[in-house]
Amino acid sequence: MLDIAPIARIAVDGFLTGDFDEVHLAYTRFVNTLQQEPALRLLLPIQPRSTEGKVMSRHMTQEQTMSGIDFLYEPNRDTLFDTILPRFTEVQIYQAVLEALASEHSARMVAMRNATNNANELVGDLTLTYNRIRQDAITKEMLDIVGGAEALGQA
Repeated sequence: MLDIAPIARIAVDGFLTGDFDEVHLAYTRFVNTLQQEPALRLLLPIQPRSTEGKVMSRHMTQEQTMSGIDFLYEPNRDTLFDTILPRFTEVQIYQAVLEALASEHSARMVAMRNATNNANELVGDLTLTYNRIRQDAITKEMLDIVGGAEALGQA
């Protein structure tokens, strides 16, 4: 998490000073062991998500979901914003780093499993080929011995 703080600070400071209009985060999203997807997430400005279809929407009235409601914040809105925004951005970046690491480890694990399976199959094929060649050599030697014994017997 300590490695993430400078990245988040640059993103937040650049956005707040107006150097950046938007801050996007590109990373590899971990879906499952066999599937990882490239993802692009808008970090700043923060966009409120719709409550439609979510559990919260069933318990809120229309007036409560309206964005024009003015709330009372303690200690005050600016202090909360200055405290929460960097931490929220850090957490989102940290989550993206963890998902990218999980995706990398998963892809590596799948690649190693495939390599192991291919190596085992190759060992099996080579063993079969070796045994076949050895059997041919033994058969030739036996034919030579039998041919030599018959030649001695006829003489």
